[in-house]
Amino acid sequence: MRGKRVAIIGVGNVGSSVAYSLAMSGSCHEVMLRANNVDRAKGIALDLSQASQSARKHTIVTVAKKLEDVKDCDVIVVTAGSPRLPGMSRDDLLLKNAKIMRDILKVVKLTSPNAIIIPVSNPLDAMVYVALKETLWERNRVLGMAGVLDSARMAHFVYEKLQYGAGQIRCSVMGGHGDDMVPLPRFSTVAGVPLTDLLTWDEINEIVDKTKNGGAQIVSLLKDGSAYYAPAKSTALMVEAVLSDKKQIYPCAVMLRGEYGYTDVVSGVPTMIGANGAEKIIEANLNDHQDRKFAKSVSSVQSLIDALYENNFFDK
Repeated sequence: MRGKRVAIIGVGNVGSSVAYSLAMSGSCHEVMLRANNVDRAKGIALDLSQASQSARKHTIVTVAKKLEDVKDCDVIVVTAGSPRLPGMSRDDLLLKNAKIMRDILKVVKLTSPNAIIIPVSNPLDAMVYVALKETLWERNRVLGMAGVLDSARMAHFVYEKLQYGAGQIRCSVMGGHGDDMVPLPRFSTVAGVPLTDLLTWDEINEIVDKTKNGGAQIVSLLKDGSAYYAPAKSTALMVEAVLSDKKQIYPCAVMLRGEYGYTDVVSGVPTMIGANGAEKIIEANLNDHQDRKFAKSVSSVQSLIDALYENNFFDK
């Protein structure tokens, strides 16, 4: 019987860190790397395989020389994409990364027809939409890494404020990144104690603002890059939830089919992840303020989807 196989398409800082996290956890038998620079992928695979042996894990790390070699995978993580370059408009970046996502999915939907797809490339919600349109798979099989990262960032800033509870802080964030984020303090706890019982609303709002700018803060400090450890670990948690059928609830970017009053649009919502991917979408009881913020987040994603149609992307 074949062990669990995970492919990671795009082996930059995020992709290679996802591979490292999975190799160290031993949650799958094989991690397969695919990158345009095959020699670089081979070097990373060799390094990771040796790290796996050092940790006495059974995970092996291999390289797919071409996309067609990404076969019979249980989970496929897609981190491949272009950063926003000087002079590039929002729509330019959207269309370029949408084409990359579509080209990848055209192949792997045939070579790994039973896989769960986890897009990580930006703009994330739109990439999930493109992946679903290309594969025509059921929505449970494509779920984007979104709120897991933002929830972790919020948890860090809660600890920074409290100075206790590390490892016991559970935060919940819906919607998109940055200004489109919808933090849910009423559903956030420290060792089971509601966050609203531990902090004032002024303190919570300060934490929310820090969370929204969490990625930008790292970029400003690094000078020449962006965050990758936290995004990678967040992605690995989703992969492990699928592989081990954990039925754990994480905020993920999924296609909405009437939930929260929206249809045919992707957004980050609490989702139960198991062997079949996004097995259940949880409809949190939002207050009026949160409902308005979520509406704004959905509208932002809808504008990206509209831009794809306006540029005849799905007709090409």
